[in-house]
Amino acid sequence: MMQKQLIECVPNISEGRDLEKINAIANIVETVEGIKLLDVDPGAATNRTVITFVGEPKQVIKAAFLLIKKAAQLIDMRKHKGEHPRFGATDVCPLVPISGITIEETVKYAKELGERVGKELQIPIYLYESAAQEEKRKNLANCRSGEYEGLQKKITDAAWKPDFGPAEFTINVSKTGATAISARDFLIAYNVNLNSTSTRRANAIAFDIREAGRAKRIGNPITGKKVMDENGNAVRVPGKLKAVKGIGWFIEEYGIAQISYNLTNISITSMHEAFDETCKSAQKRGLRVTGSELIGLIPLQAMLDAGDFYLKKQERSLGISHKEKIKIAVKSLGLDDLKPFYPEEKIIEYVLKSKNQKQLIDLSLTDFAEETAGESMAPGGGSISAYVGTLGVSLGTMVANLSAHKRGWDDKWEEFSKWAEKGQAYKNRLLALVDEDTNAFNKIIDGFRMPKNTNKEKELRVEAIENATKYATEVPFQVMETAQQSMEVMLEMAKKGIQNSLSDAGVGALCARAAVYGAYFNVRINAKDIKDRDFATEILEKAKVIFDKAVASENEIITFINGKI
Repeated sequence: MMQKQLIECVPNISEGRDLEKINAIANIVETVEGIKLLDVDPGAATNRTVITFVGEPKQVIKAAFLLIKKAAQLIDMRKHKGEHPRFGATDVCPLVPISGITIEETVKYAKELGERVGKELQIPIYLYESAAQEEKRKNLANCRSGEYEGLQKKITDAAWKPDFGPAEFTINVSKTGATAISARDFLIAYNVNLNSTSTRRANAIAFDIREAGRAKRIGNPITGKKVMDENGNAVRVPGKLKAVKGIGWFIEEYGIAQISYNLTNISITSMHEAFDETCKSAQKRGLRVTGSELIGLIPLQAMLDAGDFYLKKQERSLGISHKEKIKIAVKSLGLDDLKPFYPEEKIIEYVLKSKNQKQLIDLSLTDFAEETAGESMAPGGGSISAYVGTLGVSLGTMVANLSAHKRGWDDKWEEFSKWAEKGQAYKNRLLALVDEDTNAFNKIIDGFRMPKNTNKEKELRVEAIENATKYATEVPFQVMETAQQSMEVMLEMAKKGIQNSLSDAGVGALCARAAVYGAYFNVRINAKDIKDRDFATEILEKAKVIFDKAVASENEIITFINGKI
């Protein structure tokens, strides 16, 4: 099945104080079917709001056009003041490929949007980043240089003629300003807070860190004469980190100076690396970092990577839940320094998850039991097997984490951390299979409900039932496979983990074996109804091998534990 194409759009509008206007502009995107508004992040001091929404490409282009149109109606750039560089009512409108689409394909949509806005709304459009049509326009700072105040002169300069829209400062343009549109990789807008009010010192730290660094000077690094190359351009001393842009500013709303970063490629420079290097630079300059602020949304993996980074520094196990890792990241980076940080509102995967999507694993233990005990046939033995397997490996993972923290075992923390990480991976896989088993059963029911009035409908119905039955056999097979493999964690922890938790490793092994046995029932029952006997025979043979391995592993673990207690 082809993966759905998803694009994220992150327009920044030049209004951060009037909530009525902000909401009118942001909410218009959800008038387009299929668009989900993810985040609206206003800043009073910058007088700027970052809006984030996501959807399929065509719908995103339509929604972005409506947003730019609404912003042009409600924002008057002739009256705008704010700390952040800007030159338009909708200042920037980047498109970001999220899934199923390349950056090259996204560029085509950026150009399509730019052409429509320029033609229909008569707003000057500059294409930047990957959508730029010449090298000097790739950098947003170049496109926006001079800001709104210099726009009248800029758009009449042949070298800076807009890519689309009017090249003259009309009455309409004087109100709307210009808009920069791009296709770019995921960018994190990230501010680091200082215990200072000095913009100059914040800028000095930004110059230390950002890739562009600072101009090289003779003598005094601040007031000395700039060193120029043979072409008359200033020679630059690069900063510490690649793929980082940054400036310093004073935020009246908070009464502090900040370094405002754009992390343009987090696979090159991560959020936690930018934060740590900023701390070092601040300390050298007699300042202290008090925390940081995330503008807009962030991928889950970036938060987990930050959690891992600080756990390693503390020589603590990495095999803990996502929730705990995120908590470590938030506290280590001080993301709650200025205001509360809510993961469900700031992490893109959590925001995308439908609040109406009912999942078994989100239920309380009591509700899960009640749901199972009810009149419906699902959840059934397959989901319960997956959940029992989840509980089993969770116990093994607990022993690994306890062992990683045992007094006197400091030299072994990494070894136990790796086992805990393995356990977490098995746990997450089995948790996903709890709901997937029920989904697989429902696919069979859906197949039987298909119409069968014509020969063609009968053929499609038979095919759907066969495919659904195969899938309903494959899912418990995956439960078997994962639960059996997870027993390696319990075996290792029984032999090498803290001996006070021997019984926990043993119970974990019993649960894993029960999961394998229970799922084996489902594989055998569902395989009986598969018409493709070659498929059925192969999966049954593989399942028997897994079952035998699980029984042998259980015997080894239980025999070892009985010998110890």
